Amino acid sequence: MKALIAQWFGAKEPVLRTATSADAAALALVHASAFHIAWDAAEFERLLADRLSRALVATDGPGGAPIGFILVRGVKPETEILSVAVVPRRRGHGLARRLLERQLGQLAAEGFTTVFLEVEEGNAPARRLYDRNGFAEVGRRAGYYRTASGTPATALVMRRDIA
Repeated sequence: MKALIAQWFGAKEPVLRTATSADAAALALVHASAFHIAWDAAEFERLLADRLSRALVATDGPGGAPIGFILVRGVKPETEILSVAVVPRRRGHGLARRLLERQLGQLAAEGFTTVFLEVEEGNAPARRLYDRNGFAEVGRRAGYYRTASGTPATALVMRRDIA
């Protein structure tokens, strides 16, 4: 059924793979589709070249264009999710959950035990994703973000143990 729906709507089954520096420009486009303050390709190149960073990219089928990613950085035993993004046309189908679950599994296998992240308090879809995947609020940073209109927004600091 999933394949039939994907065929009907022209979407392919997403493929998850490790991101490389060659993905930097495409990841910047995905990020720009998800956030009003976007990171550019140079920022992604820098992050992907950092030995402390890891990223997974979801593509639209084998060899397809990137449609989502998760980027983390850390030093054992802790790591931080820097960003999770999915292009608008592929949201609401569990892709962010797949990326998160795969990344958490890989981090646990590498010996990481704790994952932190920050999420804008008003980002209900992201908060649902993290709540459903065992993250708990451990702090708040008032005024940490700016909304698209420029008003201050609170960042929730969340944590999950994975070992």
